[in-house]
Amino acid sequence: MLEAVIAVVKEAARTEVMPRFMRVKQQRKADRSVYTEADLAAQEMLVRRLAEISSLPIIAEEMTETEQVEKWLAADGDVWCVDPIDGTSNFVNGLPHFAVSVALLHAGRPRLGVILDPCSGELFYAEKGKGAFMNEVRLPLKTQVPELKNAIAGIDFKRLPEELRRRLAIEMPFASQRNFGASVLEWCYAAAGRYDVYVHGGQKLWDYAAGSLILSEAGGYMCSFDHDDFWAAPLWKRPVIGALNLGLFEQWKNWLRRPT
Repeated sequence: MLEAVIAVVKEAARTEVMPRFMRVKQQRKADRSVYTEADLAAQEMLVRRLAEISSLPIIAEEMTETEQVEKWLAADGDVWCVDPIDGTSNFVNGLPHFAVSVALLHAGRPRLGVILDPCSGELFYAEKGKGAFMNEVRLPLKTQVPELKNAIAGIDFKRLPEELRRRLAIEMPFASQRNFGASVLEWCYAAAGRYDVYVHGGQKLWDYAAGSLILSEAGGYMCSFDHDDFWAAPLWKRPVIGALNLGLFEQWKNWLRRPT
């Protein structure tokens, strides 16, 4: 099944996404988030082809919230989760940093995840219990620094609580900060060791479904602001604190959760 999903993700990127790169206009949904005809075309293709692999309910980003909830409730154990283009704002502005993401969930947790960056050609994937990989190279790619003060931190500031944003900007407990605007790739960068620590204030199911498995299978750790068990946080908007190294994870988690 993994090989079949990888083939479908590559096909969607090749036939529906990249031919439209820098050639489509953005549109806005009711919540003001951005989408394009490329998102819709890639989603339609992925939904059709994944159903051929296994006829399961499919939750996709460009569905309405009502459809997404209905699909989730209708799932009898297993469900596909699709993000046709994560990083659509980058896509429409010509920034070559976006990805196609597909996950297979069982009982609410991922058992298979595939994420493709079609610009770089980097393919990240994992199966439960079988490790995580980038283009057949096992993750992580590098050893992490042991101290938070020397860490590269992946931080999406705009979705964090205001007081935490202020504290991060003023105190800067890390060495340097990055955010490139594609959540699914942030998970992969944490799994690869490119980010030493990672934090996001609240992701949708399709943002974390595949990436959380890839980080976990790379040997990483994750939680939310209020739950040590990441999977206990709210399904539709789940914050994440993550890192590969356990000691670094504990330092990061404790700093972020520190009372103001």
